[in-house]
Amino acid sequence: MTRQQQATLYGLSAVLLWSTIATAFKLSLRYLSPIELLIFSGFFSTLLLGVLLRVQGKFRQVFQCTRNEYLLSIGLGLLNPFLYYMILLKAYELLPAQQAQPLNYTWAITLSLLAVPLLKQKVGRQQWPALLISYCGVLIISTEGKPFSLEFTDPYGVFLALASTVIWALYWIFNTRDSRDPVVGLFVNFLCSFPFVLGYYLLTSDLQLPSLSGLLGAAYIGTVEMGACFVLWLMALKLTDNTARISTLIFISPFLSLIFIHFLVGEAILPATFIGLLLIIAGLICRQLKSKPSR
Repeated sequence: MTRQQQATLYGLSAVLLWSTIATAFKLSLRYLSPIELLIFSGFFSTLLLGVLLRVQGKFRQVFQCTRNEYLLSIGLGLLNPFLYYMILLKAYELLPAQQAQPLNYTWAITLSLLAVPLLKQKVGRQQWPALLISYCGVLIISTEGKPFSLEFTDPYGVFLALASTVIWALYWIFNTRDSRDPVVGLFVNFLCSFPFVLGYYLLTSDLQLPSLSGLLGAAYIGTVEMGACFVLWLMALKLTDNTARISTLIFISPFLSLIFIHFLVGEAILPATFIGLLLIIAGLICRQLKSKPSR
């Protein structure tokens, strides 16, 4: 295969695996609390990243970071995985998966808004309609197709799902300061997040062994969502000669996710979910198209 074909294969593999994560979250939360799911999935993810670094011969770089890089990892580890997954998993616990997944998908919009004060970027006039379209989709999904009633399925769950997009966007904004190898940086971030995760777990939960079903779910989320998808996507971006073309593959993920949610979780997909998701994707695509000339 050519490099571009390999990049497409890696990108599609990442998208396919990402599409299963909302289902994995919802099924795993039947057996584990959000903090239990986070601590066990984080363990499997850190283990996978460590093995990968060992195979690549980069493990020694973990101990060669500067003081500022370690301090940065403490801050990034607090944001992700600790705060991001704690908030997101709680949202999945409260909301149907078909709502939590599209709402979380609006992180790219949140990133655009936060980049204005934090990165001194500008949102052009032509991009505001795109943002409005996407948030109309959010309103339709979170009210189950009754946007004018403003009666949300679970207001707190909707708030948490949207709050997770703020944490995720902040993570990527501050991550621009990290010049380390991406896998090295992610591994150190996960190590630095462990005291936060463990401390919260000990304060809020009783020590107990998880059920086999819960442990298998945590293993899948840790190795796929927090590990394999990240690596596959990096490889796709590294091999491609057209980053924009590869990036558009990500728009397939939320629609595939609804299929898995329907057949594996058992949720009946509401028309409002599909319409709202179409609006969110339309807004994201419009934003991409409108931002190309200024870029």
